[in-house]
Amino acid sequence: MVVRRLERGGNLPELVWIHGLGERSSCFDAMVSHRLLGAYSHVLPDLPGYGDSQPPVLPTSGNSLDEAAAHLADWLSTWPARPAPILAGHSMGGVLATLVAERIPVRGVIDIDGNLSRGDCTFSMEAAVQSLERFTAHGFAKMRETVAAGGETEPSLRGYAAALASASPAVFHRNATDLVELSVPETLPGRLSALGVPVLFIAGLPGGICTRSQQLLDLNHVPWVGLQPSGHWPFIDQVELFAATVRAFVRELAT
Repeated sequence: MVVRRLERGGNLPELVWIHGLGERSSCFDAMVSHRLLGAYSHVLPDLPGYGDSQPPVLPTSGNSLDEAAAHLADWLSTWPARPAPILAGHSMGGVLATLVAERIPVRGVIDIDGNLSRGDCTFSMEAAVQSLERFTAHGFAKMRETVAAGGETEPSLRGYAAALASASPAVFHRNATDLVELSVPETLPGRLSALGVPVLFIAGLPGGICTRSQQLLDLNHVPWVGLQPSGHWPFIDQVELFAATVRAFVRELAT
């Protein structure tokens, strides 16, 4: 797993940014360089199969979200001299942040428009309804074309299209299937609420999580804020407001 670390020194909390399905860590570059977050150290992994990280040799093994969470948890646990980090995960990364926080001590979790119910499964559902063979042969290329077309008017999709160019179709398909399986039972909000550490869910409105997921956050007493107007990438659509929201949460944890 290829990891970038931006060391800023001091005893402030360290943020680990976990990207979403088909994404790469560079999607967070505007955040880790933002003036409001400049005092913090940042860790940016490219998950196996995405960005600069190569997938396992066998395309259908070692790629599940549970295995990815275990890998991240084991890797983070090798930091004996570092305090517990704050996990900030977007979309699939939000789900992974929950799975990692269930395994190891963390200081807090920021879930950025992570999957919570079936209505949040957009690209993941499109992949999951296809066989692995069909998706890798045709479906992934078609998805990339659709995203690229949308990127002509939406900056977030423009960046996503670029990220998809370096993503493994097989890993994408496996992760998408897992995301749908985890989202449909609607148990993720309860798991997020039960972590036992400070949690903040940041939603993009009106184009992020679906109305049912917003209801589930309230039903499970998960603190959340909606940044608007925004789509699924609020850290791109609302840069200043997003950075201010993260800093407020992190500063609260540091006191």
